[in-house]
This record gives sequence, structure tokens and C-alpha cells, in this order.
Amino acid sequence: MATLKFLSFLILQLFLIANNCEGVEVGFYKKTCPNVEAIVKETTKHYISIAPTLAAPLLRMHFHDCFVRGCDGSVLLNSTKGNKAEKDAIPNQSLRGFQVIDAAKSALEKECPGIVSCSDILALAARDAVSLSDQNKMSYFFVIHINGPTWAVPLGRRDGRVSILSEASKNLPTPFDNFTTLKTTFGCIGTKCQRPCCSISRLYNFTGKGDMDPNMDQNYINHLKIKCMPGDVTTIVEMDPASFKSFDIDYYTMVSKRRGLFTSDVTLLTNTQTKHYVLSQLNPHGSTFFKDFGESMVKMGQIGVLTGNAGEIRKHCAFRN
Repeated sequence: MATLKFLSFLILQLFLIANNCEGVEVGFYKKTCPNVEAIVKETTKHYISIAPTLAAPLLRMHFHDCFVRGCDGSVLLNSTKGNKAEKDAIPNQSLRGFQVIDAAKSALEKECPGIVSCSDILALAARDAVSLSDQNKMSYFFVIHINGPTWAVPLGRRDGRVSILSEASKNLPTPFDNFTTLKTTFGCIGTKCQRPCCSISRLYNFTGKGDMDPNMDQNYINHLKIKCMPGDVTTIVEMDPASFKSFDIDYYTMVSKRRGLFTSDVTLLTNTQTKHYVLSQLNPHGSTFFKDFGESMVKMGQIGVLTGNAGEIRKHCAFRN
């Protein structure tokens, strides 16, 4: 589940900026909708039990929402009256999991109508998707399957009324960004568990001269070339082979061996700080990844939130009131 792991690492950069938002807190709906977390979790669990690969897309959707106008649910809005929304931007056209958010919203409108925002539902679903993912741990003779990490989600966000395609296209980083760009935007590439071959420019035309990226492991390149022919726009390859349903530290192992798919993967080894972090996660017993991940998600979930009387509480997540 490479999206979850790579996203976590880059969101750690958020600790470098101040947290200046107010109005979100753990237990925000304690009196007005006490069952909110249970309802969202049960809904998320139902869908992930049917389609385990939805876990990473739900996290990705939360990230794509927060890094455009803040965590305001604007990525959930449909286009209206000829105005294209964030959902229609190229990085967002492959988002999945909207049905999970819609189902949770429908259930909550029956339980406590007009109370819980779509942006809060998205933040909770992202957390629950991660916690419901398998974490593979080796015992003496077999693999133990346990859930991924969890964290307390501060709530109280309200939904935005604006969603603009061009803002998503401008603000979401790409797989081709170098370390400086990634750190500046405190972002992550728009990825999920799998990516089309056409997005892996490192195989055949890295510098525009028909060459390969010399920073990529040659054996891995040969492996990918078997699956990805030049110009292939349909074949899908895993970012983190064999981890599409699990939450583990294998992504860092792949990066350390120069087997990350994208420039934005290998660039983590070009900076002293990020290289140290990648290497420090390779020891399963000494890894801080789970702890860092939860703290990072709390930080990300407080970017540009609307609280108090700002925004609205949508009745339907895809439409403004």
C-alpha cells in the first residue's frame, strides 16, 4: 500500500509549519451525534471488506482534498452549470471511494440530520481505511495479520462551497517532482496502489533522449520493461509489489534499493534528512512509521479547515446546499 507509506513520509514535513487552526477537537460531536465514528467505521468496513483496494484511494482522497483549499470536502463536489470542479482535474480523475463517503453521509443524515460535515466524514473514513488494512508481521514460523495504525481524529470541520478544477491541477504535486518541490508543497504525488505504465517515464525516455534513469535499479527496470512497453497507457503496475492490501514498511525497503517507481520516490535518497528517515524505517522493531503516520495525519487534517459559521454542512456531499 505504497500510497499510504509515501504520503505519510511527506506529510511529516507539516511539522515544520505552525498549526494555527482553531475549532476542531476530538469528541466534537459527543453531544450532537455521539455515534458518528461508529457509523463511519462500519460503513468503511463494509466497503473495504468487499474491495480491499479502496483503503489507499480513501486516504488519497483526503490528501487531495486538504492540499487544494484545505480540508473542506471540496474534492467531493460535482461540477455545476458548466463550472468544472476539483473532481474533474486530471490528478483527481482516478480517485475512487466516493460511494463510501456518500453511504456514510446518508446513514448520518438519518441518525443526526444536518450535523456532520462531509469533510469530517472523509477524515474519519481515511483513518478507518488505514486501521482496517492488514499489517503483516513475521512470527517464528508464520505471518500474523493485524490491523494498521489508528489515531484520534479532531472533528468540527465545515464544508466549503467552492471547488475549482484549475486549483487542483496547480496545487497537487506530480510523480516527476524533485525533493525541493515536494518539500516546498509539503505534498505527495497523486498515486494509489497501482499506476499506469505511461506514468513511469524513467524506463524509456528519462531525459527526452530515449534513455533510462541511471538512479533506478537495473534489475527492476528490466522487470518493469517486461510489463510496460513504450507508449503503454493501459497496463497497471503496483507501486509496492504484493502490498496492495497490507500496511507495512516495505515501501521504504523498495526505495532503499532504488526500486521506487517515480522520480519522487528516488529523490528521498538525495537529501540527508529524508535518506536517514527511509533507512531508519527498515528495522521492523525500530521503525517509528506507525506513530509518525498518525501524528502526520492529524496535522494534515487541520490544514485550512472551515469552522464556526464558515462554509456549510452539506446534505449531500456531491452538491452544495
